[in-house]
Amino acid sequence: MSMAEGRIDPSPVKKEKGLRHLFAAATYSLGGARRLLGEAAFRHELIAFAVMMGVFFLVGATVFQYVAMAILFLLMMAFEAINTAIEEIVDRVSPEISQMGKHAKDLGSFAVFCLIVANAVYAAYVVFSNVF
Repeated sequence: MSMAEGRIDPSPVKKEKGLRHLFAAATYSLGGARRLLGEAAFRHELIAFAVMMGVFFLVGATVFQYVAMAILFLLMMAFEAINTAIEEIVDRVSPEISQMGKHAKDLGSFAVFCLIVANAVYAAYVVFSNVF
């Protein structure tokens, strides 16, 4: 349906199909990753993850422990991305300071905090169980 027919086309962007869709989706994901790298908090989380991988190596962590830490970190990256998206949407829709906008941002931040704690607790468990 086009605007010329008096109707609004709900999908003005042509959707890709098949292999092109896969490449388009990968491009969007890489764009999101680039955007997330612009966040200082995310860069700090990346550094912490790299340091923990080094510590895991020093204490002789098992393959399972590396995999579990990587999965926890991927979850934290996903939540950090969702939190950043929430912040951007709130800033766009409601640039003035509002209680609802503050609550949305605080809740997103709390979700990320919970995963940071989960990552830290698991990392501490791995280090102490391999050292003592």
